[in-house]
Amino acid sequence: MGLSKYKLGKLISVCDERNSFGYTSFYGLNINKEFMPTWANTEGLDESKYKVVRKRRFVFSGMQTGRDVCIRISMYNRDNPIIVSPAYTTFEIARKDLVLPEYFFMLFLSKEKDRLGAFCSDGSIRSNLDWERFCDFDITLPSIEQQRKYVDVYLALQNNLAAYQSKVDELKLVCDGYIEQLRRKIPCEKIEDYIERYSEKNIDKAIDDVVGLSTEKRFRVAQSRVNRNELGGYKIVHPLDIAYVPTTDTWKVLAFAVNHFGKDVVVSPIYEVFKTKGKLESDYLAIWLKREEFDRYARYNSWGSARENFTFEEMQNVEIPIPNISVQREIVNIHKCYIERQRIAAQLKEQLNQLCPILIKGSLGNNN
Repeated sequence: MGLSKYKLGKLISVCDERNSFGYTSFYGLNINKEFMPTWANTEGLDESKYKVVRKRRFVFSGMQTGRDVCIRISMYNRDNPIIVSPAYTTFEIARKDLVLPEYFFMLFLSKEKDRLGAFCSDGSIRSNLDWERFCDFDITLPSIEQQRKYVDVYLALQNNLAAYQSKVDELKLVCDGYIEQLRRKIPCEKIEDYIERYSEKNIDKAIDDVVGLSTEKRFRVAQSRVNRNELGGYKIVHPLDIAYVPTTDTWKVLAFAVNHFGKDVVVSPIYEVFKTKGKLESDYLAIWLKREEFDRYARYNSWGSARENFTFEEMQNVEIPIPNISVQREIVNIHKCYIERQRIAAQLKEQLNQLCPILIKGSLGNNN
């Protein structure tokens, strides 16, 4: 059989199943077309108004498609249902005799479709992709048999990635378990005697490597405009030292990072900069500061009427177990191994998404 063209809306049907079952797993969609636990405060919400997402059901959000150049869409693959915002559209494939759900999702794992969605978005501010416009998209489909061949390739690669990710998750459990075991076995100490604040200014402007901080607790290229002729007031961060943003009410986390560049860098004058000393390794301390539990602690202990700040004095009051240096380094090495494998998993995932347009093109080009 050859290729056939269809209006997208003719292949799907909207599902508006509301949560009458008491499900409490609130999820949203990100720009990577993935489901993620919602960050919003769900306390006191009427769960019955939320939409149920079951296995092989799709969720679509046309909001900000033009701004992000991304169609937020994903297919749910797990057995246990979740719930999503009533603002999302949930739908299923109505014509499974014409298109496989997995193949349908693969169609939207391409920059081409994202660009089309952005082009078709309306609105001066949010630039949303309307549902009706989305349903009017034309898609070209090969036969079901041809689709299945390429879906099988995609699923095999996806299963391999899932197996690798499970090993990464197991390594994280080992690391987290080690940390919790330390907390039970070793008394916690305030870190005030093991950290030293400094404010070394880039007076001679010899350093022009300006970095900022992200919510992922990493240094990044400074996003604000930086006048490189006026870096004298910026603070220097030496290798293996730590910088953090005192303000916590904007991002709801403590944004910090250890300088692993192997050279001095400079940061905004509003950042706090300090080094560890004595029997405390900076990378070991960073493991504790990266925990979600610590973000909650930092938010609770932030003060101020206009902007809430986690001061250096509060940082000094942080209590953690401090084993000997060899144990700290062992934990750091396990954690570094986890971070590297996590990076590889993310890279593999990106490669899989990049492969989807190639698979789609192959399926459309082999129908003779």
